[in-house]
Amino acid sequence: MNNLVWRNIGRFLLLTLMQLLILNNVYLGGYVMPMLYVLFILMLPTSTGRIPMLLIAFGTGLLMDIMAGALGFHALACTVVAMMRVLFADRILTRGENVVIAVPSIHSVTPQYFISYLMLMLGAFYLMFYLLEIFSFRGLGGVLLATVCSTLVTTLLAVLYQLIFIKKEDQ
Repeated sequence: MNNLVWRNIGRFLLLTLMQLLILNNVYLGGYVMPMLYVLFILMLPTSTGRIPMLLIAFGTGLLMDIMAGALGFHALACTVVAMMRVLFADRILTRGENVVIAVPSIHSVTPQYFISYLMLMLGAFYLMFYLLEIFSFRGLGGVLLATVCSTLVTTLLAVLYQLIFIKKEDQ
């Protein structure tokens, strides 16, 4: 297997362990629930096909559901993010150019484009997750507040993760 596959496996293990051991125990004011493991899906190579992307996302979400005792919320939210990534990521990250990005990161893409990409994808993830959690439009204000707060905090954590663990020369 090539080096990129091993890096993705390592990233998956690191982000999953960080999520399960640390971030699942962090609740800030009831409106912030950081879920950094989604970054694994967002950092897969742009050359990943549609079906493998959806299967990887579903499997990642299902693993989180099993480990966190959730009812499929992670699996569906991750699959929605993967579908959005398949549809929109290339337009945001490469601005329509036919370019393959081995690891979409703050170092390989213009930072403002990458942060926009993160916020859009994480916002969709959290909106789907919180709507599934309450399964009602009655508490829509709380869902929107939790979505915005969680998206901002997770985006900040994702950028910090990238600055700490992703090297410029690895791109």
